[in-house]
Amino acid sequence: MATNPPKDSSRKGAVRDRSQVFNPKTNKWVKRDSNTGRFMDVKTSSDKPFKGVRKEK
Repeated sequence: MATNPPKDSSRKGAVRDRSQVFNPKTNKWVKRDSNTGRFMDVKTSSDKPFKGVRKEK
């Protein structure tokens, strides 16, 4: 059964084609594009990981 989109533009479920990994040198979380492998973004505002993005092993 289909669901209606959220009214407050929030995300439902995980972000696709992206992953994140922790960089121990900078103590920051880095987001990567799964298709190309390029780094997209670094989390600078807090020490917590990105929301809804899967973690690499």
